[in-house]
Amino acid sequence: MQDPSAPSTAVPPLRLNALAPDFTARTTMGERSLSDYRGRWLVLMSHPADFTPVCTSEFVALARQAEAFAALDCDLMALSVDSLYAHIAWLADIDRRYGVRIPFPVIEDPSMVIGTAYGMVDADSPDSATVRATFVIDPDGIVRAISWYPMTVGRSVEELLRLVTALQTTDREQASTPAGWTAGAPLLEPAAVTLDEALAAEAGGQGWYTRERKS
Repeated sequence: MQDPSAPSTAVPPLRLNALAPDFTARTTMGERSLSDYRGRWLVLMSHPADFTPVCTSEFVALARQAEAFAALDCDLMALSVDSLYAHIAWLADIDRRYGVRIPFPVIEDPSMVIGTAYGMVDADSPDSATVRATFVIDPDGIVRAISWYPMTVGRSVEELLRLVTALQTTDREQASTPAGWTAGAPLLEPAAVTLDEALAAEAGGQGWYTRERKS
């Protein structure tokens, strides 16, 4: 049992707007570094093990939408604690069973170094059961969104696409998105931060939080 008085070796999860930790690792598409993706958006997702049904379904769905992510200047990258050779066998099995070629790299992380650096697993964790997270990283290497999933629930590829689109749109338009926003729908103007701004908006019949504009 760990001595409760000993200093913790746990790495806290990354927070939004933090710089994503760089790394260099072997992948199914050769050696890759996070810094290779500067200048583009990146969705980095992790899964606990190869050949698992939920993650297989996700990989197939992501592969089928790879062009939609590419149209957003957004790359995909996956991570698992399994070895490179296990990854290759898994992707070959997906190709054979479903006729789907996985077009994005899958990182090997057998020592859980990357997973630990991203706060996906405790430094003292004996296994990868909690390595199931998604990070949206912007072209400057900043973490802009994080989502966590249990092993039993598959991620929504449509929601990932919507999320990346919304982040890009709010950056470009300096606005916010309302609930359920999709591309082309009205955007919300930023809330007033001074009394003068609030009164000006009210006088114009705009309201404080309901001013909308098309993206």
